[in-house]
Amino acid sequence: MSDQLRPRTNRAQHLSTIARHGRLKRSNAFATIAKFLAGTLAVLLVSGASVAAIAGMNVVASAKPGVHLANEKALGEIPQIGAIDGGVNMLIIGSDSRAGQDPSFGGEDETGDLNDVTMLLHISQDHSNASVISFPRDMFVPIPECPLPDGDTSSAMSRQKINTTLSYGGMACTVLTVEALTGLSIPFAAEVQFSGVMAMSTAVGGVPVCVAERIEDEYTGTFLDPGVHSLQGVDALQFLRTRHGVGDGSDLTRINNQQVFMSSLVRQIKSANTLSDPLKVYSLAKAATSNMQLSESLNNVSTLASIAMALKDINLDEITFVQVPTGSTEGGVLPVQPAFDDMFAAIAADQPIALAGTLGRGATLDPNAPVAETPAAQAPAEGAADPAAPVAPQKTVISDRATGQTAGEFTCSVGRTLDNQ
Repeated sequence: MSDQLRPRTNRAQHLSTIARHGRLKRSNAFATIAKFLAGTLAVLLVSGASVAAIAGMNVVASAKPGVHLANEKALGEIPQIGAIDGGVNMLIIGSDSRAGQDPSFGGEDETGDLNDVTMLLHISQDHSNASVISFPRDMFVPIPECPLPDGDTSSAMSRQKINTTLSYGGMACTVLTVEALTGLSIPFAAEVQFSGVMAMSTAVGGVPVCVAERIEDEYTGTFLDPGVHSLQGVDALQFLRTRHGVGDGSDLTRINNQQVFMSSLVRQIKSANTLSDPLKVYSLAKAATSNMQLSESLNNVSTLASIAMALKDINLDEITFVQVPTGSTEGGVLPVQPAFDDMFAAIAADQPIALAGTLGRGATLDPNAPVAETPAAQAPAEGAADPAAPVAPQKTVISDRATGQTAGEFTCSVGRTLDNQ
């Protein structure tokens, strides 16, 4: 195995050699969860003032008890209507658990509890940009010791797939694993199940999704012709779950496909049609808190509202969806070095990032995308430039092995027919 593809150990030297190999619950390919960051952003991008004013105690009453994270920090009094101070790191976890869900989402194994979705939302200190970073479910990583709900501690493991962390130690263990992997502190986290994306896609009145080539997937029952489709409820869920019907059939191209959905959802959320509709704002907040398990640090409307205020004015072109750079190995993928470390060094330094790579094999640019109007440039007054004009920070260009897009890019899913499967 190439040294370039070996997992890092410098931030996780405390991890022991594999201490145990507990028998994990079997993952079912037919029940793989959607990348639920879409749903989470749907809540966070709404107007914080509206969430606080409209949702109120009714939303809080629908929330589940919070989960305590090892590195939670005391935030003090959260402003009722105002952006949270400084930057934000928040982990969004999509669970494949079918507990309490519609039986039709099951399969051979209806007791799975794997984090088939692991995404990090980073908001910059000055609230000028945000990054949404996807970790492939089959990426091998070291897993640290994790506190268990019964007060015991799980053993450290030197090499397991990242989607097993939820089974080993719950949400807190997934957060600790990503912290050790990236060197970042992550004080906020949310876990979402199947019903979450259904409720939130319905709350916004459907998400318009462009399909470039026909999608055919017998496993999720997803069959879509080329064109634009407004997806909500079960249709949205199955679109996000489809793997066989997009790209090359891999989980990596499924992430590309889901970034098509997420970018469209963000545009939908930030549109006046959503933010000016109190019922939609309320429905989004209610759908999130009743379908998500939140960390204690995130489990109140005021905190959600303050994060929303930090996000709501970020330009679409400054919201970047990116899949971490990985390379193939037997049975999964590994972080590519030094590209992986360099990417998170930039995030830790709060530097805005730019993509050097492509959209990935699961997505393509929409040839019918609206053309943005370029405002006419105003001639500066005779003499020097305006000293008050803001200077945009220089972006760090990350490896071309990291695929993705911005929320401002209109993209289409690249379908895959049954004949090619």
